[in-house]
Amino acid sequence: MVSKDFLRQLEGYGLTTATILYGFPDHPKLLQTFVWQNYDLAPRFPLLRKFLDFWRCELEGPLHSVTVAHSRLIRPAELRTVGSEFRLH
Repeated sequence: MVSKDFLRQLEGYGLTTATILYGFPDHPKLLQTFVWQNYDLAPRFPLLRKFLDFWRCELEGPLHSVTVAHSRLIRPAELRTVGSEFRLH
């Protein structure tokens, strides 16, 4: 059985890591770091946007900044099928 994450990579999703700095509700000058990681589609990042919208609506810590790194781990030129198997070039 093929993993869900592998199938998403074949659909164009890449590993996305967001470093989120946010303020404490009671001490807004103190910043805390939260790291979010998931497979998402660049450049619009719909899953990250959905998470950040949830954060803004449901969580008390105000967002200070978000830094995003993204990499497509599997590219079309790197993968081919031989019979029913996937093989790397």
